[in-house]
Amino acid sequence: MCFKVNVSGEKKDESQIAVALYDKNGRQIAKVEGSEGMIEVEDAIFWDPSNPYLYKLNVTLIHDGKIADEYYLPVGIRIVEVKDKRLYLNGKPVYLKGLAKHEDSDIRGKGYDPVIAMKDFNLLKWIGANSFRTSHYPYAEEILNLADEYGFLVIDEAPAVGMNFFNKNEKVFTLERINQKTLEHHLEVIRQLIARDKNHPSVIMWSVANEAATYEDGAYEYFKTVIDEVRKLDPTRPVTLVESSFPDETKVGSLVDVICVNRYYSWYSDPGRLDLIEFQLEKELKRWFELYQKPVIITEYGADTIAGFHSSPPMMFSEEYQCEMLKRYHRVFDRLDFVIGEHIWNFADFATKQEVRRIMGNRKGIFTRQRQPKMAAFLLKERWQNSEHKKLEE
Repeated sequence: MCFKVNVSGEKKDESQIAVALYDKNGRQIAKVEGSEGMIEVEDAIFWDPSNPYLYKLNVTLIHDGKIADEYYLPVGIRIVEVKDKRLYLNGKPVYLKGLAKHEDSDIRGKGYDPVIAMKDFNLLKWIGANSFRTSHYPYAEEILNLADEYGFLVIDEAPAVGMNFFNKNEKVFTLERINQKTLEHHLEVIRQLIARDKNHPSVIMWSVANEAATYEDGAYEYFKTVIDEVRKLDPTRPVTLVESSFPDETKVGSLVDVICVNRYYSWYSDPGRLDLIEFQLEKELKRWFELYQKPVIITEYGADTIAGFHSSPPMMFSEEYQCEMLKRYHRVFDRLDFVIGEHIWNFADFATKQEVRRIMGNRKGIFTRQRQPKMAAFLLKERWQNSEHKKLEE
């Protein structure tokens, strides 16, 4: 375990630093003097969702023989790797079961709320999820603290959504200036994100953007700069970019470690055609793997659903339609060994601006905005907790 301590202040060069590591029971494992070094942990207990074991790192600043300051940091020891078709945690393959989320709730609105956060984590445990994505911005650090403690795997996403400033074919000075300013800001938020969240064991992957126009000329050059910066700052975690482009269109598929795809067959495309889902989805996912030979996570799929609306046969906006859509997606996932995760859009209904395709907000939640389960929540609970499918048990 490597560490580096930064000290500020006029007398920082006159102070001494002591770093100690304690186990969960408060027993000191090791103690090192100095602002930079390595702590070796014999017989380390690895952090994972089934046992989110946290050590405690204690940094003490000593000046004139007295303690001037102390800092405590929960520390989880774990290794994340992408090899061949799989994602590995501590040398074992892991399959991501979960949902994309928003920091939003009824009455309180957008932003961090400690009571809602605890409710949400209990619901994630109840439904059998092991992961979520911070769509589409960094969440409050308290959320990551809870993920560390409760054992959830997190795809940590930068605040970059729907970007389309990359077209180099347009020889317009103002466009190139916008591109450069955007890139500078993007790099800055990436640096801030990694600096803040790099010590959280729950964070297993960085996502640099969501649904950017990766099919445009200039996207490769732009995102290569961003992803190179991520790898320089943190070579220990895989990097992704969440795609809405198709596999033959994107310019950036070769840059990432994991292909993440948002797709809404039978909703935004061919609405109502549940019968087309499996053919269309399987054909597309196979093409992603054929072109890039990288594991795939479906980071968004789902249907707007009004709690209490029922229909036979399943019709759009009914709870039956949401369940039937999910079942057909899952049958495809289970057939493809390079699919390593499923994140449904969305954990809970959330507020949006008013428009004709929104019925008082986005209703794709598995839970209502008040955190009550829809039929689909029980479908997922059965799949994620009781499935005999080997992939889901990994």
